[in-house]
Amino acid sequence: MGNCCSDVSSGAGAIAGVGGTAAISSARGTTNDAVDYYLKSRGFNGLFSHIELSFSASNLRDRDVLSKSDPMVVVYRKEKDETLSEVYRSEVVLNSLAPKWIKKFTLAYHFETVQTFLFRVYDVDTQYQNSKEEMLKLDQQQFLGEATCVLSEIITKSTKTITLELKRKEGVTAQTQHHHGKLIIHAEESLASKVTTEIVFRCSSLESKDLFSKSDPFLVVSKIVEQGTPIPVSKTEVLKNNLNPIWKPLFLSVQQVGSKDSPLIIECSDFNSNGKHSLIGKVQKSLSDLEKLHLAGQGINLSLPTTGAGQSKVLKSQLFVEKFTETVQHTFLEYLASGFELSFMVAIDFTASNGNPRLPDSLHYIDPSGHLNAYQRAIVDVGEVLQFYDSDKRFPAWGFGARPIDSPVSHCFNLNGSSSYSEVDGIQGIMTSYTSALFNVSLAGPTLFGPVINSAAMIASQSLAQGSRRYYVLLIITDGVITDLQETKDALVSASDLPLSILIVGVGGADFKEMEILDADRGERLESSSGRVASRDIVQFVALRDVQHGEVSVVQALLAELPSQFLTYMRIRNMKPVPL
Repeated sequence: MGNCCSDVSSGAGAIAGVGGTAAISSARGTTNDAVDYYLKSRGFNGLFSHIELSFSASNLRDRDVLSKSDPMVVVYRKEKDETLSEVYRSEVVLNSLAPKWIKKFTLAYHFETVQTFLFRVYDVDTQYQNSKEEMLKLDQQQFLGEATCVLSEIITKSTKTITLELKRKEGVTAQTQHHHGKLIIHAEESLASKVTTEIVFRCSSLESKDLFSKSDPFLVVSKIVEQGTPIPVSKTEVLKNNLNPIWKPLFLSVQQVGSKDSPLIIECSDFNSNGKHSLIGKVQKSLSDLEKLHLAGQGINLSLPTTGAGQSKVLKSQLFVEKFTETVQHTFLEYLASGFELSFMVAIDFTASNGNPRLPDSLHYIDPSGHLNAYQRAIVDVGEVLQFYDSDKRFPAWGFGARPIDSPVSHCFNLNGSSSYSEVDGIQGIMTSYTSALFNVSLAGPTLFGPVINSAAMIASQSLAQGSRRYYVLLIITDGVITDLQETKDALVSASDLPLSILIVGVGGADFKEMEILDADRGERLESSSGRVASRDIVQFVALRDVQHGEVSVVQALLAELPSQFLTYMRIRNMKPVPL
C-alpha cells in the first residue's frame, strides 16, 4: 500500500490561510460555536427548506377506447424497509397523454436524510371522474406506469428538473415491458425558505449561577412542535463572566421556525463544561413579537419555572432585541443548482486498539452473515446521503495507524493499495477497499489525525486554486483518543479557510472528550500552537454509542449543520450561486 496521495499535481500551499481572520469572524452568516453537543442531545435536526414539486408527463399509454387516458399522479414515500406511505395525489387531467398537473406537492427537504419517493400514474375510469381524488380507490383505476427517485437527484440538477421513464410495477419481466411514457418532475424552493431574519439579543441584570464568578450565559432558540416539545433551531455563543451580555447576531430563516407567528422559546442558560447547564430564565415569543419589541425599544422579563404545575417566577432579568432585520439570502439549494457539489472523502482508523479483525470481538470484524460492523455502518449511512451531491462519485479513501506490507507504520495510506492515487468508485468501492485493506495491513498505532486532515486540505486547496465549485466533506471514523491533539488543532485551524468540513464518528467504548474539544462545543474556536484562531467551526463529532439507540440517527447528528457550514464558507468568501 502506498503513502497518502492527494490526486493533485502539487501540494504547494495545501493548507495556507485565505483571507484575514478578523474579516472572516465578523462576516455575515458566521455560525455560532457554542453548545453543539447540547443541541444534538436534545434532538436538533438541522435546517430544511420547503420544496414544491410540479408534475407533467409525455407519451403516456392510451388505455381508453374512445378517448385518451385521464391521468392522475400518486406519490408515495419509500422507507428504508421498502414500506410505502401515500403522501400526495394530483388532480385528474381529462383526455390527455401529455398532461400538466396544476396541483403542487409541497414537502420539507432535509439534507441529512435520503428521501426516496415512488411516483405512480393512473388512468381514472370515467365513472369516477366526478369523485374527489382522495376518495378514489386505486385498484379500480388503470395503472399506466411508475418511477422512483431520491429528492436529492432532483434538486441537484441545474434545471431542478428530472425526467423519469415510467415502467411497469416491480416483478414484471422485461419481455412484457411496453412503452409507458415519461414523468417530468420540477422542484422549486419556496420564497419563505430564503427569508432570513438577523437578530441581536442582549440581556440585563442576569442572575449569577456561579459561586466564585459571574454566569457564562448563552441563548438557545427553540420552536414548539405539535406535541408541545421544544426543538432547538439556533443558539448564540457563550459569553464568559457577563451578567449584561450582548451576543453576536443570530440568523433564523422564517421557514426554519415555521412562520413569523409561530411560538418560540428563548432560554438563557449558564454554560457548564460538564454539560449540565443551569437555566437562568426564559421567555416565549414569536418572530413578530420580537420585531415589535425591537421597534418599541422595550425589554421583556425572563421567567423561571417553579415547583408548582405551570407556575413560574418573573425575574428582574430582561431580554432585549437590539437588532431585527429581514433579508433574502442565497440558499443551499441555490448553490447546488448553480453547479456546486459536495465531494465525499473517508479516513479509517486501523490502530491495534480495534482488536484482531479476524476475531468476532474486533470493531473491524467482517461478519460472514453480512451484518455491518460500526465502521461499515458509518461509511454507508453517511455515504448514501452525500453521494447524490457528487457527480463523478469517485471518493478519496485513506487508512491510518497501520503498517502496510513491507513498510513502516503509516498515518495516511491509500485504502485501495495504490501508491499513486487514493480515489475509489462509489460507496461500494470504499467498502471493498476497506475489507481488502484489513487483510493487507498490520494494525499498529498511535492514533494521529493530522496527516489525513492535511491530505484532505491539500485536495481542497488545489480545487480552490483551480476555481472548482466543490466543497469537501471528510469522514474520519476512529475508535480511540488521538495522540497528536495540538497537531490536529493546527491542521484544523489552517483548514478552516478552505472549502472543507470534517465529520468524526467515534466507535467503541473509548473516552472521546478530546473529540468534543475539536467540535468546539465549549463555545470557543480552536487555536493553533502559533496563537491563530480558526476562522470558523468545521468539525462535527458524534460517538456512535450516544445516538445509535436514540431518536436522532448518526447521519442526522453528523450532517445536520453541514449546510450551515457550507453557507458560512460561501458568505465569508463572498461566493454567489451564479447560474451555469
